Amino acid sequence: MSLVGSSYDAASSDEDQPSPAPANNIATPTASIRDKRPRVESAPEVNLEDPMVLSRTVLDPSSQVMTKNVPYADLTLPVQGPRNPGGLLARSAANNVLTGRVEQQAYSEHDFRLQYNTYQAFGYANDPSTLSTREDGSVGGGVNGSGFIGDIDRAKQQGGATIMDRRGRNEHRAKRQAKGDASILDGDGAYKGPWAGYEGEIHGQPEGAAEAKGDVDQEEKKEEKSEEPQGEEKVDEGFGSERSIFHGDQQFDYLGRSYLHVPQDQDVDLNHEPGSQGCFAPKKCIHTWKGHSKAVSSIRFFPNSGHLLLSGGMDGKVKLWDVYHDRRCLRTFLGHKKAIKQVEFSPDGKRFLSASYDRTVKLWDSETGQCIRSFTNGKVANCLAFHPDNPSTFLAGCADRRIIQWDMDEGKVTQEYDQHLGAVNTVTFVDGNRRFITTSDDKTLRAWEFGIPVVIKYVAEPYMHSMPAVALHPERKWLACQSLDNQILVYGATDRFRQARNRRFTGHNVSGYACQVSFSPDGRFLTSGDSNGKVFFWEWRSCKKFKEIQAHDGVCIGVTWHPQETSKMATCGWDGLIKYWD
Repeated sequence: MSLVGSSYDAASSDEDQPSPAPANNIATPTASIRDKRPRVESAPEVNLEDPMVLSRTVLDPSSQVMTKNVPYADLTLPVQGPRNPGGLLARSAANNVLTGRVEQQAYSEHDFRLQYNTYQAFGYANDPSTLSTREDGSVGGGVNGSGFIGDIDRAKQQGGATIMDRRGRNEHRAKRQAKGDASILDGDGAYKGPWAGYEGEIHGQPEGAAEAKGDVDQEEKKEEKSEEPQGEEKVDEGFGSERSIFHGDQQFDYLGRSYLHVPQDQDVDLNHEPGSQGCFAPKKCIHTWKGHSKAVSSIRFFPNSGHLLLSGGMDGKVKLWDVYHDRRCLRTFLGHKKAIKQVEFSPDGKRFLSASYDRTVKLWDSETGQCIRSFTNGKVANCLAFHPDNPSTFLAGCADRRIIQWDMDEGKVTQEYDQHLGAVNTVTFVDGNRRFITTSDDKTLRAWEFGIPVVIKYVAEPYMHSMPAVALHPERKWLACQSLDNQILVYGATDRFRQARNRRFTGHNVSGYACQVSFSPDGRFLTSGDSNGKVFFWEWRSCKKFKEIQAHDGVCIGVTWHPQETSKMATCGWDGLIKYWD
């Protein structure tokens, strides 16, 4: 079957020539039939390669050489519409958003910022879809074909003005006062002329000036306080307003023992030496403590026995939890005005310290809930450390680059260590408690003799990062330091304090977060929190990642092992939860 009258037939060179007559001279109606049949276009119009009939210039996008003189306006034309609408590529390509796939559109950064700021200021913006503009130039997208999204009534009222147009900015401009009458010199309606101000403006007094002599006196007193030599202890004006709330049924049992007494009705001996049994990695969460209204920043088990858990939160509260029995909150300590930075038990557990962003450190009685004393030097204490051999002395690493040594009995500063160049993050006693190691935001590690403000070891390398968390190995020979370059470095805790370059733990993401590190009581595992809410376990000897568990929805900031149980640990995070794992 042939297509008569097609474009190919019309393009034939024999179209203008008459058809030869048949041999028998019999007339045929072929010509008349051809004129009456409809014309069929069997092939679409295409762009031929013949330069004489070329209708448009086609360039290969991957070509680096142009043989045609293409106008600059054609080279800078944006890509309009999807690259392959409804094609095989669009159907088979992976989704790049949650609900499907979004194709690239031609929308400049300036136009995007203009429409974004217009929407934030006026509540409407142009419809960003390329399908909203018709071929005749009319706008058909947006809400009800208006071409705008958001507050359509306001868009019509302002004529679609953006923040760059004067029409949209007039309503936010301050109104000018009346110039007044030139015939009136004083009083209401007096002539002001070009010196007329704006409505609501105060004349005759500079902004921020003191209105009374009493304000000036207060400013002078503040300057005098700022000139006081640093290091002198200051009185906490809020001391005396602290209180605690007991949540139990009775504070003492029938033998007169409080909750500080180590329970004897458990199937585990809570009085033996920690680390005497082999530990295993926990598998599941067995309990969740809820009580803090904001993120939990620090947790500590009761020394040796671990039957109590102390927590400090960003809500300014310190809570004491029962680990065994009904596992409820036993007491809440109130007194800090801002978020808690760290909590720390004394070696015997009868007292504990709490450091807060309100620039105070408070000493509490764990049994009665009474605030014994408050310490402050006018700076935030980032870390706390009791002296293991002298419980009446503690060190506080402050944000003003100093380590303050306090005497809790007298409430005075007995020594200062001020060689760091940045905020002090950790204080750890090593080498028989005769020395301590500090880390700081100045990306250095320094070793000190206790009581002597002279650095005996200074560790600083160009590749070092800040180390906001440190843990001492149970054998007290190694120090694991959480580095902000997403790795844990190990340093010796003896005389030389050298880095163990063959020990390095990686795989977690802690950049920007002071996630705590912790050793299992037997020293087999090293654990750390993660910015994604995970807890990572590494084997200490092989430095290989053992496992990881998803612990919290937000940042897992604190991890600590139970001192007696072989496979139990507690974690805290920015989701306000404390979880107990086994």
